[in-house]
Amino acid sequence: MKSKTNLVQLQKGKVKPTTEHPEADVKHIVRGMVRKGLKLHPAKASISLRVDQDVLEWFKAQGAGYQTRINAVLKAYKDASV
Repeated sequence: MKSKTNLVQLQKGKVKPTTEHPEADVKHIVRGMVRKGLKLHPAKASISLRVDQDVLEWFKAQGAGYQTRINAVLKAYKDASV
């Protein structure tokens, strides 16, 4: 397959090279995910939550992502309560 790039024009600076692929836009990626039937995660709400200091320290001691783990525990509790 022959390239459609005009190398002469590019070398003379008359044509600017593109650095981004047009389909690398987030909208295209999300659209593709929806078309394939992948679940999109629902938006999360930002809240202020009071927990015991020892509970918070335990979650933080598990490493990065402690808020995600707290959310997972709460979600598991919710699902088990139904």
